[in-house]
Order: sequence, then structure tokens, then C-alpha cells
Amino acid sequence: MIDHSSPKRSDAALNRHRILEAARTAFAETGEETSMAEVARRSGVGSATLYRNFGTRRDLLEALLVDEVDEVCAAATTAEGDSPWHRFEAWLRHFYATTKRPVIRALIEDTDRASHVSDSRGRMLAAGQPLLVAAQNANQIPSSLDLGQILDFVMAIAKITGTEQYRQPLLEAALAGLHTRSS
Repeated sequence: MIDHSSPKRSDAALNRHRILEAARTAFAETGEETSMAEVARRSGVGSATLYRNFGTRRDLLEALLVDEVDEVCAAATTAEGDSPWHRFEAWLRHFYATTKRPVIRALIEDTDRASHVSDSRGRMLAAGQPLLVAAQNANQIPSSLDLGQILDFVMAIAKITGTEQYRQPLLEAALAGLHTRSS
């Protein structure tokens, strides 16, 4: 189907970008409680402009999720390291950094809707699968684990209540346990 809608004006595109950036910062600072009014205030747009771009709070959250998932998927193609394990580990750390945000994690776990939200997990699984297969083929990760299990494990660590200083050693131990070293 061809989209015959007119492209957004540059000021409208700029407003949308400002809203998303303000929302990303606001949710990072204040969590799920962030109001649409706070997002409008931080972005410097009126509430009418905010709601014209994002009809509901959920629409705004879903747009943020799409951006985050796009970033996680792109990171799978650019993950660096000197071995398949190190590339996979770098990508898992990127995934962890994204999923420790409560709003993003809640949306990723939402499977009740047939939309890009419920497809987010599938997209991340597809993006990370080549990294996992390469590490498993190099005998650096047990072949008994699948990517869904590994992502669930990393996400479980991100959910643990406490500070990042509390969770970080748990992530390090989990990643060390996941890596099988050649003798």
C-alpha cells in the first residue's frame, strides 16, 4: 500500500523529536509516574502539540520503546569484541542497559497486544540470534540455552530492586557463568 499522506513539516518533526527526547529524560529521572503534562513542559511544547503527536500516554511510551528496540537491534550488527563471546557479551550489556528502565521493561513484557510492542521481543531475538549462534559454534556458550532464556535471565537481573551498584555484580556473575571457557 502506498502512503499518500503528506510528509511532516520540519517544525512538526522537530516537535516530535523534542517530545521524545524530553520524555526519555523524564521517564529516566522520575520513572513510570511521569505525566504527559511534565513531558510537554520539558519539551517546550503545548499539551495540544503533545497530544497531536501522541494521542495517549501509551502511544508515547510505545514510540519510546520502538526507538529503544531499534537501538538494541542495531547494536547487534555493530557489537565489537575479539571473539564471538565478547561480541555477544557486548550486545547483552546493551540489552541490559535498555531493559533496566522500568517503563521499557514493562512494555517489552506486554504481550496482550498485536502491535509493534509485542513484536519488540521477536525483533530483539532475531537481531541477537546470529551473535548467540556464533558464540555457541565457538563453544563459548552452552548450546543447551536459547536466546529467549538468556534475555529473560538478563531482564530478571534488571528487575531486581536496588541500586545499580547492587545489580551490577549480579550481572557480572551471570555473564561469567554463561561463558564457557576453552581449556
